[in-house]
Amino acid sequence: MTQDGWDATHIDTSRPHPARIYDYLLGGKDNYAVDQLAGEELAAAAPEARIGVRANRAFLQRAVRYVVGHGVRQILDIGTGLPTSPNVHETAQEAAPDVRVAYVDNDPIVAAHGSALLSRSGTTRIVLGDLRDPQAVLDHPRVREIIDFDQPVALLLVAVLHFLTDAEKPEQVVATLRDALPAGSFLVLSHATDDFADRSAAQAVYRKATAALTLRSHAQVERFFDGFDLVEPGLAQIPFWRPDSTPPPRSAEIGFYGGVARKTG
Repeated sequence: MTQDGWDATHIDTSRPHPARIYDYLLGGKDNYAVDQLAGEELAAAAPEARIGVRANRAFLQRAVRYVVGHGVRQILDIGTGLPTSPNVHETAQEAAPDVRVAYVDNDPIVAAHGSALLSRSGTTRIVLGDLRDPQAVLDHPRVREIIDFDQPVALLLVAVLHFLTDAEKPEQVVATLRDALPAGSFLVLSHATDDFADRSAAQAVYRKATAALTLRSHAQVERFFDGFDLVEPGLAQIPFWRPDSTPPPRSAEIGFYGGVARKTG
């Protein structure tokens, strides 16, 4: 069966995929043996990995509530991963039922599961697309069905840019997306780092996956926000970005930065 030019039967289960590893670490069921093995190797290499993915998920939910609370009614989520509940559209529409969400991911299993989940929704779309080709994402007709780029958009790049190498020019990718957004839009971004611990063993796990892991420093991640104004507290470790409860144990070890920023011009 094909949809939007992809064949759902052509799902590669021979190598772990970052979205499915993430799903496994979250306790999800939409993963395969190769993803489970990689997840266990990752947890051994970085003992706080499971805490970290949950903290990243909590950051995402807080950030979505923030942007919706500041008037945004359309969200473009690139690198969405598997549809673990509560999803972005569930979190957003709990605050404002008229929020529209376009999900984009490059894994056919994400598109297959997402399409089944969202089949009855008129306010969400899921698209098979790749962050490495941002213009194709922006021009995709199913994205355009949901997103009006003349009105403020919340762009979500959560736990995805670290799967782009420097050679793939992630800053240029973000700039292309930024330039398509009108004033009043937001960027929500999180990114893995080795600022707090040596993560070479974790990187080795992803070298066997469909995308390698590129860790970046605080200064390198902050550059992705060029052209935006970071909201308080700026770029922070994700458990400490506007926490709404006590941060989990070992939060100081979690190797993820997160931030939200507004485009003012």
